[in-house]
Amino acid sequence: MSIFSADQLDALAEIFNIGAGRAASSLSEIVGSQVGLSVPRVEFFKSSEINAATLSLHSERIGVVRQHFSGSLEAEAMLLFTEQRALDIVRDMMGSDASVEDLAEYEQEAMCELGNIILNACISAIADILEASLQTTLPVYLVDSIEVILAQVISEAGQPVMLVLHIDMTIEKHDSQGNLVFILSSASLDELMNHINRYIEKM
Repeated sequence: MSIFSADQLDALAEIFNIGAGRAASSLSEIVGSQVGLSVPRVEFFKSSEINAATLSLHSERIGVVRQHFSGSLEAEAMLLFTEQRALDIVRDMMGSDASVEDLAEYEQEAMCELGNIILNACISAIADILEASLQTTLPVYLVDSIEVILAQVISEAGQPVMLVLHIDMTIEKHDSQGNLVFILSSASLDELMNHINRYIEKM
């Protein structure tokens, strides 16, 4: 489905691309190596359409970092990875010689830090470029089956439309595909569209 025009989607992808660049720079410092993030692909889905296939997450269990932001726009932001990719990322952040026990112990802390960097980079890009005032909560990380997590998120959101960004991340030659999902209320979608239109007019 598409509720934004092609120009609006292009502008939104450009804004998130700036955020992705900020996130890649910050992550590179943490893991001590080059981090690459692909140009985000922006799509809108009905809540009923959201599943493992639409998110390209082919795994029984996924790791998700959730963070709420409010202000000019009210939304729930989520960063999703397969469980194995999440562990690969934690290993890169901690060093290749980290033990399995260490990975398990620090997984939540490391993933919250990762999510905080990526989500806040994208959110701050939105706030700066669209001149919107946004505040965020601390991130929360959990691992479960994709069915359980999606059912919980969709139920809590109670919103008909979700904005999904597909991002490919590379850390030390590990290709990790992840998704950023923004669940916005109808009012926030309208407000986002207004901000995007003002941004396009200034270009």
